[in-house]
Amino acid sequence: MHGGAKPARFGLGASRRLGRSADFERLLREGRREGFSGFTFFHARRALGPPRLGILVSRKHAAKATERNFIKRCIREAFRLEQEGLGALDVLVRPAYGFKPGAAMIARLRPLFAKLAQ
Repeated sequence: MHGGAKPARFGLGASRRLGRSADFERLLREGRREGFSGFTFFHARRALGPPRLGILVSRKHAAKATERNFIKRCIREAFRLEQEGLGALDVLVRPAYGFKPGAAMIARLRPLFAKLAQ
């Protein structure tokens, strides 16, 4: 690239993730709660900054860590693809129990993230 490095358009770096437990607690307490297609979203607008994602997946969602990680990977991928339209929004996602990860999950989540942007 010429003129210095640009941030990746579709990246999902640390600035795009909710990292502190205080951020999770704030969204759970004060965020708007909406359920779509078995997913529960807690979200709140911020004044400035990129959209940020948090994910709640427990052992109740999947007993094996590899399955839980795959669920989280699918949620991150859907968010990564839709993040440009979200604005300064913090989003916490909790999938339904027994939901199978994969391309179908990503395809189902993408329009849901777009719906949150409105």
